[in-house]
Amino acid sequence: MVEIKPKEYWPIVYRKEYNVTFFGLENLHPFDSKKWAHIYKWSCVAARISEIPVVAIFPNFLVQRQYLRPIRFFRFQVGGSRLAGKIARKDGVGINLGGGFHHCSKNRGGGFCPYADISLVVNDALQENDCNLVMIIDLDAHQGNGYERDFIGNSKVFIIDVFNKNIYPKDTYAETAISKAVKLDYFIQDYEYLTTVESALNESFLKVKPDFIIYNAGTDILKGDKLGLLSITPEGIIQRDEMVFKLAQQNNIPLVMLTSGGYLKSTANVIAASLQNLVQQGLVKPSQVE
Repeated sequence: MVEIKPKEYWPIVYRKEYNVTFFGLENLHPFDSKKWAHIYKWSCVAARISEIPVVAIFPNFLVQRQYLRPIRFFRFQVGGSRLAGKIARKDGVGINLGGGFHHCSKNRGGGFCPYADISLVVNDALQENDCNLVMIIDLDAHQGNGYERDFIGNSKVFIIDVFNKNIYPKDTYAETAISKAVKLDYFIQDYEYLTTVESALNESFLKVKPDFIIYNAGTDILKGDKLGLLSITPEGIIQRDEMVFKLAQQNNIPLVMLTSGGYLKSTANVIAASLQNLVQQGLVKPSQVE
């Protein structure tokens, strides 16, 4: 008798359609618009969101067709975030190699973030009967003002946001939603950063124990990133990610990771190295297809 072994899958979501193209103009933006592949609205509004001002000169139908309307760009990434969240709630861990559009709220976009995927993932989780508290751990270099605006006054969402206080978006209104805010100064290095993040996480877990974690794992904290303006090494990012995943595992809390910001050509390699480390540490494992 031939033994049929169950199939396995890795809880990592990616599609080639994540990668952004706009007649070559994506090359004018410091963001690596194809970083996901390397790891594995209107004209004026689109220009503001995409941070490529020349987009504003294009006719609306071209912007809609090439930038906003196609599912293959950001909408696929939003779907990837929701799918990864579903996988995480089922199997414990889910990773979307895109997503993390934390400057976008349900009402407006900004900062290269056209769709509010984090808010959607939060709402997906809260609609499940056994989920009463969602924790967002936002370790991108920028304040996550988009989803913060969506959850001001919402006691079912606990937000930890560690960000460079000197850079975009400086949204004081959105800050009122943050449960644990850590404001960093320019060019902080590994030791201070990691001990600060660890302290913020430990303090928060003494206050609450969430039912689900959304980890916005921006790599724009990397040394040399001209938008994040911090000085964390690749090794520091790997240690940071391992810290967050271990905390979730130790507390038996499902976690979804979104890759968010990162504006250097080396970013993709750093994310890949971090994922490899998570696998080696047993923090990311394949699941069996039922």
